[in-house]
Amino acid sequence: MTHIELAQLPPLVDLPTAASVLGIGRGLAYELVRTGAWPTPVVRMGKLIRIPTACLRRVLDGEVLTEAAPSVADRQR
Repeated sequence: MTHIELAQLPPLVDLPTAASVLGIGRGLAYELVRTGAWPTPVVRMGKLIRIPTACLRRVLDGEVLTEAAPSVADRQR
């Protein structure tokens, strides 16, 4: 994905798109979310999983989280 394509993404993207941005496969992305190892916050809306694009940009810029970010649903509990 080019910088121009990344800049044109909406504020939230689906998990396969986020996986593509990070250069990993869809299956690995779902596994990382399932195990809590996905490197950004995860927004769950029912069965839908969305990833904030701004967080993906920070990961690409080299920001390293010390632990996986909690999902929005986990923070509301």
